[in-house]
Amino acid sequence: MKALVYHGPGKKSWETVPDPVLDAPTDAIVRVQTTTICGTDLHILKGDVPAVTDGRILGYEGVGVVTEVGEGCEKVKVGDRVIISCITKCGTCDYCKAGLTSHCQTVGGIGWIFGHLIDGTQAEYVRVPFADNGLIPLPDGVTPEQGAMLSDILPTGYEIGVLSGAVKEGDTVAIVGVGPVGLAAVMTAKAVGASKVIAVDGNKFRLEQAREFGATDTIDVGAGGDVVEQLKGLSRDGLGVDVAIEAVGLPGTFLTALGSVRPGGHVANVGVHGEGVEFPIERDWINNLTITTGLVNATTAPELLDQTRDGTIAPERFVTHRFGFDQFDEAYDTFANAADEHALKVIISAV
Repeated sequence: MKALVYHGPGKKSWETVPDPVLDAPTDAIVRVQTTTICGTDLHILKGDVPAVTDGRILGYEGVGVVTEVGEGCEKVKVGDRVIISCITKCGTCDYCKAGLTSHCQTVGGIGWIFGHLIDGTQAEYVRVPFADNGLIPLPDGVTPEQGAMLSDILPTGYEIGVLSGAVKEGDTVAIVGVGPVGLAAVMTAKAVGASKVIAVDGNKFRLEQAREFGATDTIDVGAGGDVVEQLKGLSRDGLGVDVAIEAVGLPGTFLTALGSVRPGGHVANVGVHGEGVEFPIERDWINNLTITTGLVNATTAPELLDQTRDGTIAPERFVTHRFGFDQFDEAYDTFANAADEHALKVIISAV
């Protein structure tokens, strides 16, 4: 088969590799129809994830058709159309039973293994461990492109942003950074009943898209002014927003989220941080704040599928560019230059 293979920082190649084979009774093999690229893939190519070694097939999102199943599979069958979850989970360890599948102990304490610790989904075929738990049936009426958005970004924005932030009906929510995951938080915050969703970014295209995704207000950080004060000014009484969702991963954006939230509010950190942040506890210990972090558990995909089918959310809005499997270099170039290319998510599909 053909697959996109990592060969060290800055090096990747669409090349012929051996077909995957069943390694355990609970495995399945999936023929990949549609996959996509995430920001983490770009970090891997920069050499930021040393656990990814030369020869690893990249990718951890996608939709496909099951072509082979192990004798231990009870739910998944050959011919099933499925979403490949970004999180691998045994379903039986203590963490899985507690709903923290991202820390499944059976697979080593980290559920993100595709394109990381095992070969991933940017390939014609992929082996899926614990397939009964890691493959989500794709129902009729939901397209492969819609389904691919439910592998990772929509569950991430929803679970780590909206649910961890305890967004409820009538809340004012600030989302700091409206790249794909931030936009997922915009879309799902609006769906759960937030009365005001404020998108904060410095990219005009993303702010325009945030309006399309459900934001009621936008703040362009490039326009000048104190962003924290602007967020407080958009709150119902000037005290701050109920929930601030940080979706960038920089010290400055974390402080913006922290400073904008009202006493008793929530700060949900979704962004991936590469350096330490300041937490002014001498100021905020008294404010009864709840601060959460997390890696997606990808347990909400069935709920999000229901919302997709009834039109509550529209995952297809994320897709801005489409490529074939023989165009991975172009797809990566486009996604790596997302601001200039006006790209949100790129879709790569088999012919």
